[in-house]
Amino acid sequence: MLSKDVKVEIYGSLSEKSGVYSGYITSGDGEGQSVYVLSRRPVGDFAYGIVTAVVNQGSANEKYVVAQKQEIMYEPEIRQRLSAVKSLKIDRINCLYEKSCGAVILYKEKGESEASILLVKNQKGRFWSFPKGHVELWENEKETAVREIKEETDLDVEILDNFREISDYCPFGKIRKRVVFFLAAAKSNKVKIQESEIESYTWVKLSEAKKVCTYENDLRVIDKAREYYEDHLAKN
Repeated sequence: MLSKDVKVEIYGSLSEKSGVYSGYITSGDGEGQSVYVLSRRPVGDFAYGIVTAVVNQGSANEKYVVAQKQEIMYEPEIRQRLSAVKSLKIDRINCLYEKSCGAVILYKEKGESEASILLVKNQKGRFWSFPKGHVELWENEKETAVREIKEETDLDVEILDNFREISDYCPFGKIRKRVVFFLAAAKSNKVKIQESEIESYTWVKLSEAKKVCTYENDLRVIDKAREYYEDHLAKN
């Protein structure tokens, strides 16, 4: 049911403050299935939306969560809104939309003519990419990037102005993933990896990074980073 368009008849509001309503699907797949509807604006007798999350409450007991069209909600917001439903005990939640933030991290050794960037390979991956992680509730994108970089690499970084690249893709099934990358300057190159998340790391000259990375989105971000570096930083 994840990603399905549905029409929902509303029973009533479970929490007006949190924008949580109860209802049931009126036609098509899942007809008659009771659902929660989440909305940032008032809901009338019917809601037209997308199944944006499936909540597992244990013992194969699933509950669908519908968000109104044009309202993209990520897991932290969904969990926060559903916390108003005291009877709902979430064992696991699968969300249609995922969002992560990270950065291309630059470091230039004294006396070197070119900066290097940090690439990491995570425990579940086979390819090199950039440090990143999921957004948490109330964080903005830059805060997420700085926190995740610190957690995964122990590096303190400064996010550089006027660089923000977006990668949208579907890594598996129907999940729609967005990754926002910034450009950041590291204060040192002394990396201490978070072993539960990162398998290995390497510093690579910016001009050589495309030989190491594989994903088309990452190659595009490297091109943009190199362009920014040559225009704004190469002479420093």
